[in-house]
Amino acid sequence: MGGIAADETFDGTFPFRAHFTTRPGFRMHYVDEGAGEPIILIHGEPTWAYLYRNFIPVLSRHFRVIAPDHMGFGKSETPATADYTLDRHARNLGSLIEELDLRDITLVMQDWGGPMGAVVASRYPDRMKRFVAMNTIFGTDRNVREERLTPWFAAIKAMEEAGQLEAVLGNLRFLVGGIMMTLGIQRREVVTDTWLQAYAAAFPTFEECRAAIAFPLEGLHLERIRETLVAALPGLYKLGQAGVPAMMIEGMRDRAIWPHVAIAGFRAFFPNGTVHELPNAGHFIQEDAPETVVPLIEEFCLRTPTS
Repeated sequence: MGGIAADETFDGTFPFRAHFTTRPGFRMHYVDEGAGEPIILIHGEPTWAYLYRNFIPVLSRHFRVIAPDHMGFGKSETPATADYTLDRHARNLGSLIEELDLRDITLVMQDWGGPMGAVVASRYPDRMKRFVAMNTIFGTDRNVREERLTPWFAAIKAMEEAGQLEAVLGNLRFLVGGIMMTLGIQRREVVTDTWLQAYAAAFPTFEECRAAIAFPLEGLHLERIRETLVAALPGLYKLGQAGVPAMMIEGMRDRAIWPHVAIAGFRAFFPNGTVHELPNAGHFIQEDAPETVVPLIEEFCLRTPTS
C-alpha cells in the first residue's frame, strides 16, 4: 500500500478528500476539487500532491483541479513488481485522464511533470488546452549534461558511483528534507515539523522508496527514457507550433535543473509562450512562491477560455 493513510490531513494542511482509482493496475490516489475545465497538477521527485496544497483551494474556485500521486508516491500504492519508468508513469496518468474523461486540460508540470506531461500530451493531443511549465524540462541530453552537472545530478552521480544511492534515497523518511534542500528550497520557513512529517510519511520503509530511487537514475542515464521521449516530443512540438497557450514560471535558484536550459527548452517547444522568471525561488517553486505562482496560473487560464 501507499505510505500515507487516505484520511491523513497533516494537522489540517492537506484537507482534501482522497479519491482512488485502480484502473492503472494499482491503487492510485488523486485529489479532485472544484468544477469546470480540468487542471492537472503534476508533481515530481520526491514529492506528492501535498506540494500543491496552496494551489488547490484557489484554482478550484474556477476550475476542476486534479492532483494525482504517481505510483510509489504520496497516498498511492507502491507495487513491489512494477516497472517505475517514465513510460509507466505516463500511462498511469493517461489511464486516469481516460477514466475521468478529462478534456480541455491544462497541464501544470514541475520537475518530472515536464517529461511526463510531454508524453501524455503527445498521446492525448485533442484533450489538451493549455500548458504551464515550472522548473522542468521536456527532455534532451543537454538538459542534464550542459557545461556541468547540476548540484542535484552531481550528487546522484557521486552516490551511484560510491554504491550509496539506494542507501540514501531508500531512507527518505529521515532524509527527505535534506534532499529537497539540495534540490533547491529557498523559503526555509516552510520547513516545519508538520511539513517534514508530510513529505517523510510517503516513505516509511525502504520498499516504499522504489519510485523515488528510480526517477533520478532515469534522469542521469537518459538512454533509459530516450525512446519514450523521442516518440513524444514531436507531438508536443506540434502542439506548440499550433499555438496552444503555454506559460513557464521559473524559479531561478534551481539546483536540480539549470534555469537557462529549462527556459531555452520551453521556448523551443512554445515559441509564443510567456516566461516569468522568479529570481528568489528555487526548484520547488510551489513552496517558495505560491503567492506569486498561483495568481499567474489562475489569470493565465481565465484569459485563455475555451472557444
